[in-house]
This record gives sequence, structure tokens and C-alpha cells, in this order.
Amino acid sequence: MCLSDPEYFTIPGCSCNVTMKITLVSIFLLLLLTDVHASVLPQKNFDLQRFAGSWYRVGLAYDSPSFLRHKSKLTISMGTVEPKENGNVNMTMWSLSSSGCYSKVYIYRKTPVPGVFTYYSTRHRRVKDITVVETNYTEYALVLKHKKFNKEFTQVALYGRTKKLRTEVMEKFRLYATAQGFPKDSILTPPAAENCPPSGS
Repeated sequence: MCLSDPEYFTIPGCSCNVTMKITLVSIFLLLLLTDVHASVLPQKNFDLQRFAGSWYRVGLAYDSPSFLRHKSKLTISMGTVEPKENGNVNMTMWSLSSSGCYSKVYIYRKTPVPGVFTYYSTRHRRVKDITVVETNYTEYALVLKHKKFNKEFTQVALYGRTKKLRTEVMEKFRLYATAQGFPKDSILTPPAAENCPPSGS
């Protein structure tokens, strides 16, 4: 008779060996999936205070079908990183839509790993991971966003302290996005948005 522990997947009339094999396979698959995501490492010795301030999102790689349909409307957006005393971050993003320029504040919550944050997406009603993969703090930052939906989705964004970055940095972004499996037509470097954010914001 098989074990009746609810953590095990049991089949009536099965042997305990079958149950154990199924459990071991499940654990192996879980560890495999965890290892794939864990292979994305954050910036070594990440310093949140140095990372604070204004950034422009000058590049984006995303292969969601709904995004690709509207990619021609994408423009450079600006964000402001504001560290809080508890280690969380307020991220204010300015974006341009058909109705004009608007801002939205995201709360990035710290994790035990410096450079890795989570936030709750009210749009998708999912928790997403944010990892600062690489930055030199004064010029650029590569940021990876990961979420589990009906499948796993990943975004790679390139942020700059200015709207225009060196050719070498742009190529670094393209090579990294390609290495993550993004097709060429999903790796974008959008144009700047006029008057967004408004002067004085």
C-alpha cells in the first residue's frame, strides 16, 4: 500500500516505488526550472544608492504577441529610481500614449539578493521579478524582467542616463537579448518622445 502523505502523488493500487519515482521526477523538474532562472545573476556588489536617479529606457526586447503588434508606437520613456529606507524602491515611469504623457509609480520590493526586486503587476495580477543584470551606474543598465503567466515571459531593457548611448553599449544590449533567445524583430531601440515627461517634472 502506498504512502498517504498529501505531498505525494499516489495512484490507487500502486507500489511505493512508483510513488517515489514520480516524486523524484517532480523534484528534479522543479530544480531544473529554478536553475534556469537562477542562472541570471545580478550586478556584482550592487549599490542601490548609486543606482538612484533618472534613467531613460532606450532599448527593449520583448516577444509577447500583443506587444509586437504595437511596437511601432513605442518611444523612449523616462524613469526615476527613489530608494526607500526599508530597501524598497519607488520607480516612477513616464510614458507617452494616444491621450498624452502620463506617469505611474511602481513599488519594487527588495529581496535577500542585492540587485533583485519583485513587484506586483496590477495589469496582469502577477508578481514579477526585476534583476539589474549589469550597470556602471553613470551610463547604462541592463535590466531583466521575468514573470510566469500562461507561459514564462522575459523582457530585457536597456536604460541610459541619457537618451543616446555609445554604439558599444547598444551592441552589448542586442547581443545580450539575442543570447536570451529573443528574435531580431523583438529587439527594439525606439525614438525619443517629444515633451514627455513635461518640462519641470
